[in-house]
Amino acid sequence: MIDDYLFLDQISVRFPGVLALDTVSLGVRPGEVHGLMGENGAGKSTLLKVLSGVYQPESGSLKLRGEPQQFGSTKAAIAAGIAIIYQELHLVPELTVAENLMLGQLPNRFGVLDEKKMVQRAMLELERLGEKIDPNTPVKALSIGQRQMIEIGKALMRDARVIAFDEPTSSLSSRETERLFGIIRTLKAQGRSIIYVTHRMDEVYTLCDRVTVFRDGRRIETFDAVADLDRDRLISCMVGRSIHDVYGYRTRTHGEVQIEVKDLTGPGLAAPASFAARKGEILGFFGLVGAGRSELMKLIYGAVQPTGGEVWLGGKQVHFLTPRDAVRAGLALCPEDRKQEGIIAIASVSDNLNISCRRHFSYWNFILNGGREARTTDEYVEKLSIKTRSGETTIGTLSGGNQQKVILSRWLAEDIDVFLMDEPTRGIDVGARAEIYGLLYSLAEAGRTVIVVSSDLAEVIGVADRILVMKEGCIVGDLSKADASPGELIKLALPQ
Repeated sequence: MIDDYLFLDQISVRFPGVLALDTVSLGVRPGEVHGLMGENGAGKSTLLKVLSGVYQPESGSLKLRGEPQQFGSTKAAIAAGIAIIYQELHLVPELTVAENLMLGQLPNRFGVLDEKKMVQRAMLELERLGEKIDPNTPVKALSIGQRQMIEIGKALMRDARVIAFDEPTSSLSSRETERLFGIIRTLKAQGRSIIYVTHRMDEVYTLCDRVTVFRDGRRIETFDAVADLDRDRLISCMVGRSIHDVYGYRTRTHGEVQIEVKDLTGPGLAAPASFAARKGEILGFFGLVGAGRSELMKLIYGAVQPTGGEVWLGGKQVHFLTPRDAVRAGLALCPEDRKQEGIIAIASVSDNLNISCRRHFSYWNFILNGGREARTTDEYVEKLSIKTRSGETTIGTLSGGNQQKVILSRWLAEDIDVFLMDEPTRGIDVGARAEIYGLLYSLAEAGRTVIVVSSDLAEVIGVADRILVMKEGCIVGDLSKADASPGELIKLALPQ
């Protein structure tokens, strides 16, 4: 198409037993932000990997400025002006900012790295991005937001004309998100073609000119006037059904106190933390990134040792030297960083699900009962509707929502009374979110205590019975569901 800088025509990609992309066509214009939405497994990431040269399609074609292109490698895509900013950033933590910015194009003089020239170029790029960072700083010392800016800088130093962002705000604070949006608007004004993959509808309405919806490997529809697009129509287009209330909040009665934290202190907390939660209660924790919420959960769980205070579980004081102690006492954590801390990505669904509970049915504590593990896996795959070809499927190939269900299954197979859910729907599509929320309500209705940590304001208001607000390492508010307005929560959470 004449108006499109990038055009993918009838692209199909097939994996063993799966048609990942089914004759997908997509055009992206110069100077536009084109949103891509769809449930996990809809084909969005596969499309980006075709664009970046990771996958070669079995049929279809790709054009830039009307000229046919065929990328046999990521190097070829980069040379053609394509850049992908993935959710898991592709930086080398041990190298400096300057070295990361210029990877693949390091300046040299007589075959020797020209460090002075490298640093000078890096300083110019950092200045253009508005980042006050020493180019000699190791990337591992930077915040997530700063690292993302380095990824964008890499793309700009290669003069990329098509830049795709894959869930770029999933780990950013609201302030970092606004800075990112400013950079994207600048890129748009320069005439670059921007592809923006997100699960967050507010971002689509704020940033995107057009949005294309994917489902089951197919392009369902492209909407040209995002500002006039009805949200219910967008959601039903994504999931193939109507979801009027994604949170589906269900009231329930609360029992006696199940967990009580008294004056807990430790790394990440600026003041002693105290709170209590009851059986059948969903207690929300809201705060901005860096407020200390995840740190508090890890102190309770025994992943980090507290320096003072007490934790009481079921009316008894407990002290967990390790997370294993917490699990055996009836408390489990579903961590924020699912890939790094929640799963063994190269292991199977069955191994990830049974890794804790297998001690109950192994022989002499070291010989595995394969039949029992297979039955346990099948039971929870069916109960939680986990989408996997089999229990032997590598868990890293599953969508984020299905990985989260496997983690939940792991703890359901144990005798857990208190569930600590840290960002339970991070990177999960709207349809899978509704399923996760339903599971949380079912746990609470069964008398379990659920603590939901979230930086998503709508989510914490939507699912929690009561909300605690954290700011700069301190609990600064305790609000009932009736009193927890968005304005009040933000007011409490924002630094003075």
